Amino acid sequence: MQLTPDELISEFHDAVMELYFARKRIANLEAENAELKARLAATDAEA
Repeated sequence: MQLTPDELISEFHDAVMELYFARKRIANLEAENAELKARLAATDAEA
């Protein structure tokens, strides 16, 4: 499959946007994971 320069740019832009949103999602999940670990540690400390 041969892409035109405009199609290549469009595909690249789409990939960059997907990566941007994936990184935001990863950051959110890491923050949620840290919060859950802290809550679990607090629960374990109480027990």
